Amino acid sequence: MQKFWHNPMLDSFFAVGVSYIKSDAETRGKFSLDGAAGESLSRKAKDLGIETLLTISTCNRTELYGSTEDSEMLISLLCEFTKGNRELFESQGYVKENTEAVEHLFRVGTGLDSQILGDFEIISQVKQGFRRAKKLELSNPFLERLVNSVIQASKRIKTETEISSGATSVSFASVRYLLEKVEAISEKHIVLFGTGKIGRNTCENLVKHTQNEHITLINRTLEKAERIATKLNLRVRPYSELQTEIRQADILVVATGASKPTITPALIINKKPLIILDLSVPKNVSEEVNDLNQVEVIDIDQLSKITDDTLEKRKEFLPMAESIYKEILLEFMTWVDNRKFANTLAALKEKLSQFKAEEIDFQSKKNKSVAKNCDAFDDFGDRLVQKITKQFANFLRETDNDLEEKMKLIESVFELEKSKR
Repeated sequence: MQKFWHNPMLDSFFAVGVSYIKSDAETRGKFSLDGAAGESLSRKAKDLGIETLLTISTCNRTELYGSTEDSEMLISLLCEFTKGNRELFESQGYVKENTEAVEHLFRVGTGLDSQILGDFEIISQVKQGFRRAKKLELSNPFLERLVNSVIQASKRIKTETEISSGATSVSFASVRYLLEKVEAISEKHIVLFGTGKIGRNTCENLVKHTQNEHITLINRTLEKAERIATKLNLRVRPYSELQTEIRQADILVVATGASKPTITPALIINKKPLIILDLSVPKNVSEEVNDLNQVEVIDIDQLSKITDDTLEKRKEFLPMAESIYKEILLEFMTWVDNRKFANTLAALKEKLSQFKAEEIDFQSKKNKSVAKNCDAFDDFGDRLVQKITKQFANFLRETDNDLEEKMKLIESVFELEKSKR
C-alpha cells in the first residue's frame, strides 16, 4: 500500500477484541455482548467523551472499534460490560491501531477473517453496530465512510468471487455435521431451541437439506417461534415443554442468546442417544451435560473445523477477494488522506471558480461570440479549474513534513479566507 501521512483521524482509531484465533468458545463467551450490554457500553463511551464507537459481537469474536485518546479506554469498557477481565484480555485479546485497525475491519467485514472462510453473516453485525453508533451519535464522517467502504467490499467479493460457496456459516456447518454423522437423518426427532439469527438460519438449512418432517421449534417467546414455524412449516412447542421435547429428541440444537447455560443435566432424562449441538456464545449447554451417558455435545469451535469439498475451491478465490478489498481500502485511505487538506482545496477551487466567472463575464461583454457560447466557455472553465485543483492536490499529497507550510503558501498566494481551512 502507498505511503500515507500520520493523520489525526487514523492516529486515534483503535480496535480491541477477542476472537477465535486465540480464544476458545468459553473465553469468547465471557467477552460476549448482547444487545442491551452493547447499548449500555456505547452510552458509557459517549459519557466518557469517546467520539466514535462500533461494537461487534458474534460467535467468532467481540470487538470494539473507536476513536479515542488510547486503547485503554476501550479495553476497560469491554471488561466492564462483559464477564471478562483485564488479566484474561491481556492473555487472549488484541489491540490494533491506525491503518492496521482499519484493514482489520475490512477483513472481518468481508469474511476473510472468519472462522469459516467466506462467512458473510458478519457484515449484518457490522451494519447493526453502525446503526447503534448512529442512533447514539457515536459516528462521524470517518466511521460512516469506513463502514460503507467495508459493506461495498463485502458486496463485491460476494458477487464477483465464489469464496462464499459451500459451508460458509456455522449454521450450515452444523447441518453438514448431522448429514455426515447421523444415519437416516430425515427420520430423527430434532428439537431446535432458540430463534436468534443462527437459530433461524439453522432452521432453514435443516428444512432444506434434511427432508426431515419431525423438527420442533422452541423459544422463550412463543410468538417469535410461531412466526418462523409458519414460514417453514415446523412444529412449535412452548418453552414450558422443553424438557418433554428433549426426552423424545434424537438431536437437540441450541442457539439461544442467553448469557448463561440454559441446558443443564436436570433437563435431560433420556433413555436413548442424544446429540447436542451448542451454537451459542457464550455456551448455553453446561459442562456437566458432557458427563451424561449417551449424550454427545458438539460446540461451535468443533463445528467450525468441519470442511467440505468446496473449501479448497473457495481458497482459490482468496487472492481475488483480497485484491478487491485492498482496492476499496486504498480508495478509503486516499479519501482520509485528502481530508487533511480538503478545506484548503475547497477554498482554492472556489477562488479559481470566481476567477473563471469574472473572466467569462468580462470577455462576454467585449466579444459577442463569447456571449453566444457562454455555456461552452463555462464548461471549459470548469474543466480547467478541476485540473488545476487536482494538480495542487497531487502537489500536497506528495509532501511529507512541510505540508502545513505548503498549505499556508497556497492560501497566501490565492488570498484564501482563513475560515475556509
